[in-house]
Amino acid sequence: MLIIVRLKYELTLTTYMNQYRFVPTALCTAICLFVISGNVYSQKIAVRDLTVEHLVNPFSIDNPHPRFSWKLISDIKNTTQSQYEIRLTNAAKKVLWNPQNQSSQSVLVNYDGPALSSKTKYFWQLRVKDNHGNTSPWSAVQFFQTGLKTADWSAKWITVSGADSAYASPVLRKTFQSVKKIASATAYITAKGLYEASLNGERISDHYFAPGWTSYKDHIQYQVYDVTASIKEGTNAIGVALGDGWYKGRIGFANQKQFYGDTRALLFQLELAYTDGSKEVIGSDESWKFNYGPTRSSNIYDGDTYDARKELPGWNKGEYKESTDWKAVAVIPSGTEKLVGMSGPPVRTHEEFKALKIFKTPAGETVVDFGQNMVGWVVLKAKGPAGTAIHVQHAEVLDKAGNFYITNLRSAKQTNTYILKGNAEQSFQPTFSFQGFRYVKITGYPGELKLDDLKAVAVYSDMATTGKFATSNPLLNQLQHNIQWGQKGNFVDVPTDCPQRDERLGWTGDAQAFANTAAYNMNVAAFFTKWMKDVSADQLPNGSVPYVIPNVLNQGDSGSSGWADVSTIIPWDMYVAYADKGLLETQYPGMKKWVDYIASVSKNDLWNSGNHFGDWLFYRPNDDNDGRAAVTDKYMIAQTFYAHSTQLLLNAAKVLGKKEDEEKYTALIKKIKAAYVQEYMTPNGKLVSNTQTAYVLALQFDMLPEDLRQQAAQRLVDNVKSYGNHLTTGFLGTPYLCHVLSRFGYDNVAYDLLLQESYPSWLYPVKMGATTIWERWDGIKQDGSFQTADMNSFNHYAYGAIGDWMYKNIAGINPVAAKPGYQEILIAPKPGGKLTSASAELETVYGTVKSSWTITDGTFKLDVSVPANASATVILPKGDQKEKIGSGTYHYEYKL
Repeated sequence: MLIIVRLKYELTLTTYMNQYRFVPTALCTAICLFVISGNVYSQKIAVRDLTVEHLVNPFSIDNPHPRFSWKLISDIKNTTQSQYEIRLTNAAKKVLWNPQNQSSQSVLVNYDGPALSSKTKYFWQLRVKDNHGNTSPWSAVQFFQTGLKTADWSAKWITVSGADSAYASPVLRKTFQSVKKIASATAYITAKGLYEASLNGERISDHYFAPGWTSYKDHIQYQVYDVTASIKEGTNAIGVALGDGWYKGRIGFANQKQFYGDTRALLFQLELAYTDGSKEVIGSDESWKFNYGPTRSSNIYDGDTYDARKELPGWNKGEYKESTDWKAVAVIPSGTEKLVGMSGPPVRTHEEFKALKIFKTPAGETVVDFGQNMVGWVVLKAKGPAGTAIHVQHAEVLDKAGNFYITNLRSAKQTNTYILKGNAEQSFQPTFSFQGFRYVKITGYPGELKLDDLKAVAVYSDMATTGKFATSNPLLNQLQHNIQWGQKGNFVDVPTDCPQRDERLGWTGDAQAFANTAAYNMNVAAFFTKWMKDVSADQLPNGSVPYVIPNVLNQGDSGSSGWADVSTIIPWDMYVAYADKGLLETQYPGMKKWVDYIASVSKNDLWNSGNHFGDWLFYRPNDDNDGRAAVTDKYMIAQTFYAHSTQLLLNAAKVLGKKEDEEKYTALIKKIKAAYVQEYMTPNGKLVSNTQTAYVLALQFDMLPEDLRQQAAQRLVDNVKSYGNHLTTGFLGTPYLCHVLSRFGYDNVAYDLLLQESYPSWLYPVKMGATTIWERWDGIKQDGSFQTADMNSFNHYAYGAIGDWMYKNIAGINPVAAKPGYQEILIAPKPGGKLTSASAELETVYGTVKSSWTITDGTFKLDVSVPANASATVILPKGDQKEKIGSGTYHYEYKL
């Protein structure tokens, strides 16, 4: 008899953050149920985590109907929201909108009140009622500020006089008087290039690499900052430094420069509101002055050169006396690009790492180890004679002999140079570049370099951590660590392939493969919302999608299967993860254009033309005399992604109520699959390419008749075993490999692959000391030598897509597309691989989901937490039991 003990217990508001009330209970000899309630506190429901457009108190909302979200906290199990009331006011506290709706919706509720004014701050709060009749207190007041319309800009674009040909970063300044009491001061800033802005000598914000990288020829973001506290009575000074960045600097291949333009420029508008009701605007115009500061060069790939002897002490303060070196700026015309508000998170600094070891390599170089491959920069303290040049060069790994290895960086210098001014100790860090590294080589340092003279700072887009995952296997835990750090290092405003060599581009295939894993680890809703605008902007008129976004390659570099399908895959994945129907609606035209493009170049419903990367970096033995290289026909792969994109478009059409499209693409997908079977499968079910990737994609996307799917899964398993329980998949097959095995009942084989420690496998790099995900399965070979240097990144997140399977299958936390955003959750852990425990939690748009299990003395124990306003279906492993549960915390256990 199956023996189950299930405990239900409740969380109080004061203890919901990880403090549980457990009541021990003995096992029963039959199925038993215990309901154990904690003390009920007077406040039984509340709200938390209020956002507008996925952001907390955002400053530049362009959506005329902004969307509001919140999460419920409840003491009581099976709690759902029955009503919400939002109160929206202006600065004068006039109520402009006060809906009181009978609704359970708490995610992305559309504003439908009076038209909102531009560049205006609005305040909002809400309260909710639950299905038990409890009403929450009013939330704390939140705000959002609407963006600027084109007519709101009075500032002018300014730059240096003459040609902007200097390598050095220009610094621009403007003084103004403030003689009345300030009520508010708001700065609106953007640039062509990068900017770092200050007011009265202090940095305006903690954002880096503003205004961010977008498809500049279509749109440039501006940032909005509340600088009220920085305005002082009397003389004030604005100072802004400009860098090349992605706009003017080196980007892409073949030493390409000035892709977007040859002139760095600033647009700055400071709006002052005084307590007497008057207003004043200080904008960039002809009255500003410029000079060149200590940053003598800056380049995303190559690093910064900073000459402290060229510093201009106090240049961004009101009392500074300008020399004759300060010249009048030039005003340039506005371009055709749109100015848009921020829809994604800014880039900020995050973790700091102490130097672990300073050592001499066999080559005699001074190298510092920070212990973690990361993206950001090193902060260096130094003091020495004027003119002393210190070079800080960055690398990911050491070579077999223990020497500093930079060959895999190709032409990227990844070097910051600091030239001392010769008096006091200074602290240096780059301004307009970032590096990918674990090790740094220091040359030219005056005196003895000590551990306390350096620290490393991680820099990435400001995305909240949402997922936690751990098991009883330390190697698997390290793999999860590596996946997370691969994401952090490559999510610096754009999802790049790698963060260190002369590339760092938004490769679409990498992004789509990793998107689901990314959404488990961190809140990427706003991040991908921002980037998908660039996908739309750079999509070609014929519907084809470039290899990289923003597109800095040629127009013809587009249309590869598995890469261009980003236009359908990420909108759908983000809809499922965050219930963002608005994103799906916005991206729908691009999804449709992409599928229609494939149809237009297909013949007899077969997509067998064009350039494709195929299953990039699949397994290839060095001396392949036996034909063991896992080569999958590229057009065969293309056909499966044709079907997949069509299915996702069909899914979106159903969600958005587009009945005509639903009928059209339902008919099309049948033709696509029929053409696949006729072209690529024998009557007995064997595929033309007998590879893991071929069977994985055919099964994942339901390309085969149902009666031939199980035998295809068996062929996949046989293939895996023929390689000694090793995977052979590349970028396109890997994300789905274990999913397909689990779907067809081969969890044991999926675990064999996951826990395989020899090459090729996920754990081989872990065993070799990796702290991030590698580009290649054997970036470092078993003899310590390297793979081909021209493409061997040690921070490349694509293969980290296995994280999606780990959350879904090991921990068992799954979304349900019919009720997206984890309003409905499927909890279905599948223990295996000799694991004795696993736990995960996910902060969803409804709240925290937890699933944690252990196996002790033959007893399986599972603990589950479901947030308020959500529900779950629990499926226990190795059994047919299904149970629908509401919010609350639950415990299950039974004898295996």
